[in-house]
Amino acid sequence: MSRNLIAILRGLTPDEALPVTDCLIEAGITHIEVPLNSPDPLTSIKVMAETFSDRAEIGAGTVLEPEQVTEVKAAGGTLIVSPDCNPDVIRATKICGMSSFPGVMTPTECFTALRNGADGLKFFPASLIGPDGLKAMLAVLPKGTATYAVGGAGPDNFGDWIKVGAAGFGIGTALYKPGFSVAEIRDRANTIVAAYDAAVAKEA
Repeated sequence: MSRNLIAILRGLTPDEALPVTDCLIEAGITHIEVPLNSPDPLTSIKVMAETFSDRAEIGAGTVLEPEQVTEVKAAGGTLIVSPDCNPDVIRATKICGMSSFPGVMTPTECFTALRNGADGLKFFPASLIGPDGLKAMLAVLPKGTATYAVGGAGPDNFGDWIKVGAAGFGIGTALYKPGFSVAEIRDRANTIVAAYDAAVAKEA
């Protein structure tokens, strides 16, 4: 099953890329981004895509410029995630045939993103928006809009977000920080997946 969870591996190094990706896929997380402010991110994305593209969606986060989209595509990435809503980045992503998840906080940004072709919306920072804020925005957004809560959403509150209509989550430091061992990342991934599955089942 494909879960609506995006692993955010900020700070990942190329040496860690394959073992970390492998353990995430084994745990059931198959959407993975390497933020471009990580060490040598395009190298990590390249080796991850070459090895795991048949089992996972690999791409980049913190994508701020259209030129970066082209670089990620050349490295084999298929997913573009941003902290902001930049129509130029969204359009470049769709021209390249990749998935676009721009960062939004307001209805204006949500509709701007969707009008320019975004596949889903990254509500960031989710801690400032809260489930009530998302619920209010979902009342006016097109039915079926893929909404991901990022920054403040985790195993302890997945249920609160799903109850109001969140489609999925981006998970960063709760899953990965530089210095975490593969075993620690695996344990965290298993905990996150179990909590997500339980929250989804409860609302089904």
